[in-house]
Amino acid sequence: MSQKFRGVIPALITPFTADNQIDVEGFRRNIEFTIKGGVSAIVPCGTTGESATMSAIEHMQVTDVAIETSSVPVIAGTGSNNTAEAIEFTKHAADSGAAAALVITPYYNKPTQSGLKAHFEKIADSVDIPMILYNVPSRTSVDMSVPTIVELAKHPNIVGIKEATGDMNKATEIISKTKDEDFNLLSGDDVATLPLMSIGASGVISVIANILPEKMSRMVAAFEAGNLSDAMALHYELAPLMKALFIETNPAPIKTAAGLAGHAAGPLRLPLVPLQPLNLEILTNELKKSGVLK
Repeated sequence: MSQKFRGVIPALITPFTADNQIDVEGFRRNIEFTIKGGVSAIVPCGTTGESATMSAIEHMQVTDVAIETSSVPVIAGTGSNNTAEAIEFTKHAADSGAAAALVITPYYNKPTQSGLKAHFEKIADSVDIPMILYNVPSRTSVDMSVPTIVELAKHPNIVGIKEATGDMNKATEIISKTKDEDFNLLSGDDVATLPLMSIGASGVISVIANILPEKMSRMVAAFEAGNLSDAMALHYELAPLMKALFIETNPAPIKTAAGLAGHAAGPLRLPLVPLQPLNLEILTNELKKSGVLK
């Protein structure tokens, strides 16, 4: 896989204005902040970007703004539970200049493994852009099996997977059984990044990198340079905040944290709501401990 799909890749929040429109200028500032922190690529319109609450027009607008603004590759979130819509989003991303597409397993439909394979192959056959699979059963109620992933890895347009199960056994199997393909595994869980990289993952599509891109980038760079003690120190330093950022449903905690830290964030879109007071207190304390807040 190209080096541009390695390292720390923030799954960007989508900032909204008070009247629930896309905060375009705030989004541009957030992108520039993460790039200054050393990230290797960015992901707009992922789960963390509240893509499920965006209209098709907004989805394409956010993708376009990211591509116009970014000096690093853009991996556009283009997934849907509707295969035709996923193809439309992926074609738009390709035409707009995205470096790759990140495509989630269809949610709600609960397809079989045969259905998953057909879905991803149909998209990959329809576009000429590298595609990264996204497996996150906690959000979609469907888990892509290792045999399905191995078969999909043979497709020339399918170049990797964001694996968000945290299952080391599964990740080991995926890496082992796709080693002869141009296919890499990216962590979909911040706290699993270092363990997964120790068995061959190439990096992380990260939530915490919205607010601490420099520290996440240093952790990954230290590991890749063979400085395991430095990488471990940063892992343990960041782990409590990584946990706090999932104290409620993502992206409510990271969007709250970004707003508290002075980044463009704005309101959540329903059905997500502000954090419960106790959880807000816990998150705020961890942000202070990590130096994000004074």
